[in-house]
Amino acid sequence: MKFGGTSVGSAEALKRVANIVVNTEGDKVVVVSAMSGVTNFLVALVDEPSSDISVVLESFRHKHLAEARQIMDEGSPLYEEFLAEFDRRMKAMEDSINSDRSNPYYRDLVVSQGERFSSLMLSFLLKSMGHKSTALTSEDAGIYAVGNPMSGSADLSRTSLGMTLNVKPLLSEGIIPIITGFYGMNDDGAPLTFGRGGSDYSAAVVANAIDANMLEIWTDVDGFMSSDPRIIPGAVKIDEMNFGEAAELAYFGAKVLHPRTIEPVRVKHIPLKVRNSFKPEEPGTLIHHLRKPKGDLLRSVATKTDLSIITISSAEIAYRPAMVAKIVEKIAEIDVIIYSISTSLSTVAFLVHNTDVKDTLRQLNGLSGADIERIDVKNNVALVCAVGDNLLSKCGVSGDIFGAVKEAGANVEMISEGASEVSLNFVVPMGKVVDVVRLLHDRYIGVSQR
Repeated sequence: MKFGGTSVGSAEALKRVANIVVNTEGDKVVVVSAMSGVTNFLVALVDEPSSDISVVLESFRHKHLAEARQIMDEGSPLYEEFLAEFDRRMKAMEDSINSDRSNPYYRDLVVSQGERFSSLMLSFLLKSMGHKSTALTSEDAGIYAVGNPMSGSADLSRTSLGMTLNVKPLLSEGIIPIITGFYGMNDDGAPLTFGRGGSDYSAAVVANAIDANMLEIWTDVDGFMSSDPRIIPGAVKIDEMNFGEAAELAYFGAKVLHPRTIEPVRVKHIPLKVRNSFKPEEPGTLIHHLRKPKGDLLRSVATKTDLSIITISSAEIAYRPAMVAKIVEKIAEIDVIIYSISTSLSTVAFLVHNTDVKDTLRQLNGLSGADIERIDVKNNVALVCAVGDNLLSKCGVSGDIFGAVKEAGANVEMISEGASEVSLNFVVPMGKVVDVVRLLHDRYIGVSQR
C-alpha cells in the first residue's frame, strides 16, 4: 500500500490513512511519500544554500510536530518515544544539510529527508491505535538503487534479498512496516532518489520484492480517467486497464501514476489498484494483465505539454547508425528524457521537455561539425497520447484520428505509431492541444462509463 503526499499531509489525513491500513485484510507493507509540500521545501533549501539553516530546521520541526500532537497524546510515554526518534532523525537531517555540497549525491541526501518523518508519524499513529508497527527507512528495509544522482533505478534482485531479510520477518510477527518512498541506497549506502514522484515506483519495487498479491496506490484522485478533468469536465473514471494501457498513459501525460510504476509489478503479474484515500469507498481503477476488450476505438486521451522538437540534420544519417547512436548517447549523458524519436534520410528528431532544450543543445554542440549540418528547435508543442484496444490491428484508425485533428485546425508535427499496440502518439502545437483532446474525447469516448 502506498500513500502520497496529500494522503499523509495532515493529522486528519494520517488518521484516514491509518483507518484504511487497519481495515485492509492480510499482511500489509506501507510505503509513504513526504507530507505534501515538504519535498518542494527541501528542494528550495538545496537551491538556496544561503538560507538560515536553524530557521529552516525549526520551521520543518514545527510543521511536523504540530500534526503529531493531533494524533498522539502529548506527554504520553508513546509520544515521548516518538519525540526521541523524531529528534534523532532531525539531528541526522541537520548533519545531511551541513554535509559536503560537492558530493554528487548531496541533493539526493537532502531532498529524501521528508519521507523519514511522515513514515515515523504514521507508524506511531498505528501504535497509538493498538497495532504493532515500525518505521523503516529505505536503508533499513534493504532497497538498493543504481544510476546517476536524482535519477536512480531499483536493483530488483538485491532489493528482493534485502527485504526478505529485513521486512518479511516483521510480517510473520504481525508488525506493519511503514517504509520511506522516493529513494533507495547506492553501493556506498547513500540515498539515491528515483526522480520526482518516485514513491509510486518505490511501492512497486517493494511489491516486487515481497511477491505481493496486490499493490494499492492511494492518492487524491478516483483512478485513471478518460482524460484530464480540467480539460474535459465530462471525463469518466476507467474501471479496468491492462498494464500496457496504464504504462502508456502514465508515461505520456496522465499524472495518476509515476511512469515507472508499472514494470516492477508487471513482470510478476501483480495486480495494481489506484484508489482515492479521501474516498476509500470508491473501488478505483484495477490494472492487471488480462482485460476483456471492449472494442472501443479510444478509451482515454492524455497530453504532455511544454515540449520541444529538436531536429538534427546530417547527410544520409539513416545510413549512419553509429552517428545516431552517438547523438542518443550524448543526450543520455545528462539524463534527458526523450519522449519520441522520428527519422528520415537526412534528419533525426527528438521530442524533449522545454526545460531540457538548453542542456541538450549544449551536449549536441560538442559533436563534430563535420557530422552535423544544422540543428533546429521547434518550441511549445504538446504530445497527445490516444489509447484504445488493439489500435494497430484496426484498419483506418489513424485516418479517423487525424481526420479529427484536422477538424480541430491543428497541424501534426510528429507521429509515433507502431511502437505500442494500444496507443497512437502525435505532436501538435500547444495552442491547439486542448481543442484536439476535446474533439477526440467527444467523438470517440463521449460520456459513457468506461
